Amino acid sequence: MKIDLNCDMGESFGAYTIGRDEEMMPYITSANIACGFHAGDPDVMKRTVHLAAKNGVAIGAHPGFADLSGFGRRDMALSPDEVYAMVVYQIGALAAFAKAEGAALHHVKPHGALYNMASSRADLSRAIASAVADVNPGLILYGLAGSELIKAGKNAGLTTANEVFADRTYAPDGMLTSRRLPNALITNNEEAAAQVVRMVKENKVRATDGTDISINADTICIHGDGAHALSFAQLIRTRLQEEGIHITTVEKEETV
Repeated sequence: MKIDLNCDMGESFGAYTIGRDEEMMPYITSANIACGFHAGDPDVMKRTVHLAAKNGVAIGAHPGFADLSGFGRRDMALSPDEVYAMVVYQIGALAAFAKAEGAALHHVKPHGALYNMASSRADLSRAIASAVADVNPGLILYGLAGSELIKAGKNAGLTTANEVFADRTYAPDGMLTSRRLPNALITNNEEAAAQVVRMVKENKVRATDGTDISINADTICIHGDGAHALSFAQLIRTRLQEEGIHITTVEKEETV
């Protein structure tokens, strides 16, 4: 049994730092690095790619809506063609920094509202999957477990990674509870760790209505911008290891 631990990173601007990227690196296996639209800038992208490569962490592009003031968390009425171009642009930018570092891009994980909208909208999911496949079909597409984005990635011939969340609650339909609702976040670290272990070992999660829903877990998102992010990452990793779960990067599926 194995699992990948990923974290959204590089969501800073110049000397202004959000999160604890450098301290989090030893505890994760994949980094989703902002590409300058919802957060990040060239200096931050370069620095974060270097940190990931130095720590042996897989480098992923984290494309989002061009919405700096809203941190990419506000829905935008873009067409699938616009989303396609936007994702290609951002993947290309981060891939260039990875190449300059002597590394390679490993995966793509959409950010914020783009991620959430694509989870339920087939047209946006197809646009994102096509963008990834057209840039590099060897890239792995990270998406909400069981969502339209995972389906679109598979249909595009991509390796996909079903993502689950340590500190988020789930609606009965398997979607994440909206951040607008008061019960969207899990703030108790032990409760979050228990949810993670159950998702990985039993492929189940307790929804907000009290029912159990089935869920596939290939990678776990650990947010790095909380006040207790570092201790949270340490706890999650420790609990997984205590359960005999191997922590490793998602690998590309071999085609026959």
